[in-house]
Amino acid sequence: MTTATATAAPLGRLLGAELRWVLRRPRTLVMLGVFALVPVLISIGVAVAGSRPGAGLIGQIGGNGLVLPIAAITLSLTLLLPLAVAMAAADAIAGETASGTLRGLLIAPVGRLRLVVMKAFGVLVVAALATLVIAVVGVVAGLVVVGGADGQLVTLSGTSVGLGGALGRVALVVVWAVVQLAAVGAIALAISAFTEHPLVVLASVLGGLIVFGVLGAIPSLNWLQPYLLTSGWGAGADALRDPLPLGGLLESTWRALCYLAVGAGLTTYRMLRRDA
Repeated sequence: MTTATATAAPLGRLLGAELRWVLRRPRTLVMLGVFALVPVLISIGVAVAGSRPGAGLIGQIGGNGLVLPIAAITLSLTLLLPLAVAMAAADAIAGETASGTLRGLLIAPVGRLRLVVMKAFGVLVVAALATLVIAVVGVVAGLVVVGGADGQLVTLSGTSVGLGGALGRVALVVVWAVVQLAAVGAIALAISAFTEHPLVVLASVLGGLIVFGVLGAIPSLNWLQPYLLTSGWGAGADALRDPLPLGGLLESTWRALCYLAVGAGLTTYRMLRRDA
């Protein structure tokens, strides 16, 4: 008599299945459409207001369209992008727990660690796609609607950067923003692993970000700045300076990696000990 042995599915197949599941959700497609509208609306507003540069990050877009993708990403990072990542993390574990499908995954020959990697990959895909949509549409809208200052980027320092250098700076901000969102996603995924209510994940993440923002705005609590994830989210604007200062970008990236490690550890701890 032979006994059947369960074999674990290849990790590549699991990641592919998760990718298809994420991209087929109407919620994901709607969110990506909303993110595509962000730079378009900003560019239309700037074009209607006039092409003369003004004060602030938005004001610098006038006649200098390659500022648009960086400005749009920086502004969206305050709420819209974390909301999208939190929703993806909430659906990844808490949503599947509520619908009863997580139990099937836990008893399937997948492996708990592979399941964590699969869910984390899905959240990271949402973060990367949302940021890339803003960046790509922002570059196109900036050059077509606003105008690209003869195909160059005029930095906040008053110098000009060619198209290749400008796109390199946009790419740098995209990578930096995805790391920040990965940290948000890791914490959201950890909360999602401890609850079966997706709304709890959304409320916890967004409430935490708001509290971080309030604490960061209180001068007497400056000693908390190195520990607040949101305290370095304005560093994306540094890509518009010349020479390019990397201190703020590196510091905020290191902080985000610490949050990511904590969130990943808590998620793994919970899933390894979770009853099927």
